[in-house]
Amino acid sequence: MAGQDPALSTSHPFYDVARHGILQVAGDDRFGRRVVTFSCCRMPPSHELDHQRLLEYLKYTLDQYVENDYTIVYFHYGLNSRNKPSLGWLQSAYKEFDRKYKKNLKALYVVHPTSFIKVLWNIFKPLISHKFGKKVTYFNYLSELHEHLKYDQLIIPPEVLRYDEKLQSLHEGRMPPPTKTPPPRPPLPTQQFGVSLQYLKDKNQGELIPPVLRFTVTYLREKGLRTEGLFRRSASVQTVREIQRLYNQGKPVNFDDYGDIHIPAVILKTFLRELPQPLLTFQAYEQILGITCVESSLRVTCCRQILRSLPEHNYVVLRYLMGFLHAVSQESIFNKMNSSNLACVFGLNLIWPSQGSSSLSALVPLNLFTELLIEYYEKIFSAPEASGEHSLAPPQQGSRAAPLQEAVPRTRATGLTTPTIPPSPLTVARRRL
Repeated sequence: MAGQDPALSTSHPFYDVARHGILQVAGDDRFGRRVVTFSCCRMPPSHELDHQRLLEYLKYTLDQYVENDYTIVYFHYGLNSRNKPSLGWLQSAYKEFDRKYKKNLKALYVVHPTSFIKVLWNIFKPLISHKFGKKVTYFNYLSELHEHLKYDQLIIPPEVLRYDEKLQSLHEGRMPPPTKTPPPRPPLPTQQFGVSLQYLKDKNQGELIPPVLRFTVTYLREKGLRTEGLFRRSASVQTVREIQRLYNQGKPVNFDDYGDIHIPAVILKTFLRELPQPLLTFQAYEQILGITCVESSLRVTCCRQILRSLPEHNYVVLRYLMGFLHAVSQESIFNKMNSSNLACVFGLNLIWPSQGSSSLSALVPLNLFTELLIEYYEKIFSAPEASGEHSLAPPQQGSRAAPLQEAVPRTRATGLTTPTIPPSPLTVARRRL
């Protein structure tokens, strides 16, 4: 079936709807908010789709993200008389989405709107609050999304792409000539975002832990561990860009000046998301997707095996980050961020495919793998002898030959000390994943 995710299991609770590919999760927008796309062209004729099931599936999907800020991209092309839901259904559907869903929806982008959308808007206007209405933005062309989203992460149906090309050609005479993209400039010597771990190591006297990661973790350990909803909130894009500019220019950043503990949390996620290659590497992506097929009692061992294939530098940085997230999860009674909640936030910031973005069904294994790393941090990152584990298969060339000593980056003249990761015993009665 066109648009069907090959990784989708027939055991999915909404397989009958999900198999059409109407909904997709497509990375994050420029503000670090999760993006969910809705493609009308993938809706089958009404007699082949239970619209009530579609509504339940939409709520089921959004329930995984509504605790955090999120964005919806609605591709209107393809909605026609054969697959269009009734106005009565649309009205009842809108009422189904209570404040829980609307509160953290920060933007609704409607792509390729038609006169039907305008008619629909007039019908629903009495029901739609002014505040919600301000979140809606209309885009006539896909190119307009570039400013707001990471366009290459979007899962755009071929039909929508072809329609957009047709619109562009129809208006070609009135559009300005395309400008040539200038060649990419080499990074600054002090660049911190969008450069490789190796580049950061070479430019920072051989330190393995990147400065941005070290500074944000230090600050959050000292002042943010008990902040409710830590890592769930977004921040002003202007503020994030300002801090990125300061770091890239080698200038000091004092998070106290911004008066918002969520800002260093957003900067940390942004740093991970802008790495040229994910921290867990492209090579590990397919292995990680298989974690759900592993028996529960063997998943921790499987995680250790996968991590053995990581380059040494990636492993050290990952262990440093997971040690911090484990500490955050230990304060979940205050911050409401247990290992599962943290995994939902960090999963797609640690691993993504080399082409396109992760499909909706891939989120389950990616988040599960991340949750295991956080929940069982001490066991996964300990030496094999300490965990009673037998020797594993020989590592690949360029990977870790053996578990490393804890990376302790040298403290620079910034007034910040390097945080250590205090040991904390795992809870005896952990739920089995």
